[in-house]
Amino acid sequence: MGKPDTRSIDREITKTNRKLEAVRRGEMWPLNSSERRAVLGALAGGSYRVLRGKSTTRQENRLESVSEQAVTRLTAEITALHIERQRIVREYAAAKAAKKSSGWW
Repeated sequence: MGKPDTRSIDREITKTNRKLEAVRRGEMWPLNSSERRAVLGALAGGSYRVLRGKSTTRQENRLESVSEQAVTRLTAEITALHIERQRIVREYAAAKAAKKSSGWW
């Protein structure tokens, strides 16, 4: 028995970590469609309010809340992936222990 096959989950964890860092930098590519729509709506509303010379506080708050929601979503995904990885490793360890204990002695 070799090592447990966690490459695909490790790859997903790495990808999700990259997405999380991108969201924290303010990039839009890792956002899902509803988050993108909310960001674009807030940007359009904010630019309209700037054009009229009014306050953009509400739109800025919307942008911050969408960013926080994306960070929360990605953090939950990372946590779920880590739990799944631990489950795979634990199952492998149990199978290996069972195989060792049921030796030919």
